[in-house]
Amino acid sequence: MISSRRLLNLINNRFSALFTILGLYITISFLTRVVFFSWSAKNIDFNLIYILKAFLTGFVFDTSIGLSFLLLYAIYLLLFPKKWIGSLADKIVTCLYLSVVLIIIFFSLIAEFPFWDEFGVRFNFIAVDYLIYTYEVVSNINQSYPLPIIIIVLIALVISTFMLLHKTGVLRNTFSDKRSIRIRAFYTFPILLTAFLLLRTMKNEQADFSDNPAINEVGKNGVFSFFAAFRSNELDYDMFYPKLNEKKAYAVLKKNILQKNQHYTSAQWDDINRVAQGGKESRPNIILIAIESFSADFLKAFGNQENLTHHYDSLADQSIFFTNLYATGTRTVRGMEALTLCVPPTPGNSIVRRPDNQHIFSIATILRQKHYHPLFIYGGDGYFDNMNNFFGGQGFDIVDRNRGNPLSDKIDTRRYTIPDKEVSFENAWGICDEDLYKQAIKYADQSFAANTPFFQFVMTTSNHKPYTFPTGRINLPQGDRNAAVKYTDYALGKFISDAQKKLWFKNTVFVIVADHCASSAGKWEINIDKHHIPAIIYNLPHPPQRIDRLVSQIDLMPTLFGYLNWNYTSDLYGRDINQTETGEERAFIGNYRTLGLLKQNLFTQIDDRKRIVQFSVSQKDESMLETENKNEELISETISYYQTASERFKNNKMKEK
Repeated sequence: MISSRRLLNLINNRFSALFTILGLYITISFLTRVVFFSWSAKNIDFNLIYILKAFLTGFVFDTSIGLSFLLLYAIYLLLFPKKWIGSLADKIVTCLYLSVVLIIIFFSLIAEFPFWDEFGVRFNFIAVDYLIYTYEVVSNINQSYPLPIIIIVLIALVISTFMLLHKTGVLRNTFSDKRSIRIRAFYTFPILLTAFLLLRTMKNEQADFSDNPAINEVGKNGVFSFFAAFRSNELDYDMFYPKLNEKKAYAVLKKNILQKNQHYTSAQWDDINRVAQGGKESRPNIILIAIESFSADFLKAFGNQENLTHHYDSLADQSIFFTNLYATGTRTVRGMEALTLCVPPTPGNSIVRRPDNQHIFSIATILRQKHYHPLFIYGGDGYFDNMNNFFGGQGFDIVDRNRGNPLSDKIDTRRYTIPDKEVSFENAWGICDEDLYKQAIKYADQSFAANTPFFQFVMTTSNHKPYTFPTGRINLPQGDRNAAVKYTDYALGKFISDAQKKLWFKNTVFVIVADHCASSAGKWEINIDKHHIPAIIYNLPHPPQRIDRLVSQIDLMPTLFGYLNWNYTSDLYGRDINQTETGEERAFIGNYRTLGLLKQNLFTQIDDRKRIVQFSVSQKDESMLETENKNEELISETISYYQTASERFKNNKMKEK
């Protein structure tokens, strides 16, 4: 056995600070894991083996990341000349390096808590995306949380750690032990080898050992997950997902997207272009409002008793009201993709954020055929999430804050700036909804004066953290989610009231829909109830109507075209719900890696490990129970939609002809 003296000699030496910081990181990471486990207890299946495996896997991830933070310091300890150990230069380098490491450690661990609160997962591709947009993210953090206090806490934690290192003699050992480079190599090489082996062999997917995503996420490490997402920000469908023979996939697809008022324009096996036959066309102005993070359960119609959405509730009673509509994803760019391209959510990044996404067949293609002037109106800087390049690439003119971020050279479109003098309130994500709607009215007035039918895609932001808005509008405090919802509803009501005074109002239809829900975390990989969103078509010359049939977000605009009796050609995957046979309704729901199709009471789910799972969905509360006997027809249908959508984008088949 190793004597206590020998053990102390192994620990109390030149590498004391390194091992102490490593131990500190592993300990804090363990405590964070315990907190997340307790936080998500309601979503976790209490399987003792899985719980132990999650904590053991987490320990390995924590060790690999802790060693990664300290690799350069280990090499420094090895190579720094023996005669200068303990010198001023040695103390400065050590303190600076360890200070940076400690700031990264404490900040990453603190940052995980609000991320887990919103998404119920460790850092993923969303965190990677946000890293690109430092202005918005830093401003959002500053407005959502007390940033000066966070900085003070970080500094205090670093100083406290150094005080602990000093008090326990760790720093004294680090600066007084002058062992030879040969003995120091005895410590350094095992550290380097262990780090290399762990980083080489550990994959983030190894934490996905169960069918319960909550316990899987508990077992992960936030920093490790962040870099894993950074390396695999796009997923190739052919490589990772279950497939059908390509001709069979298209045959299944073409059977399912064709409606009774449509016919194909070609017999080519992979050509989905078809003609939709309408009648006497109506061509009103159209304003499509995508409301940020507007879950169905905020509405009175779905049981909310807090009177947060008085105006939306009132409009719904006068509108075509979609009560069983589901968002395709959990991010704004997914909502934009669904509403404009009307395609299922392909794996990886939204098409909005991908390169070479110009001139795709979209609703803008159809609108331009009808001589509309499409406009994208956003209250922030539309370079965020590549929105301007995407909308500009589909032929939209752009209205945004336009603060020094030019459009791609490939985009031939006009861009208009929202001037400071027309802004009464602004936060990290953009101007308040009231100011945004004033822009919509301003450009509607201009189009009406020019006798040009207009289409506006208006993207709101007030219902996004930091949940701030102009004072004196509602009776709830700033910074609260419910308050932001109520203000968002207030601004919408004021917009409709102002629009009603305009000459163009009588001939204008308003489509008002959420981009996605307020949260996505839950017990399953995809939580269906966290995709349920409201939508209305208001001011249509049609009696008020509730559509309780299952509708996908990608179906909303084709359904509007149906109400307007439009004749048009289509490459869209979306369908007019009124031309859909009973029993054929379906909704597409996905996230970054997992894709699904909800049809009747079955949810078919596929993922990037080529797994296929089916769930029986309760109509009462949308809870899910995995089924043993699989419906092969639904599996083929699910795969056909996602496989062909991915293939068509990859091979430029989505482009306008």
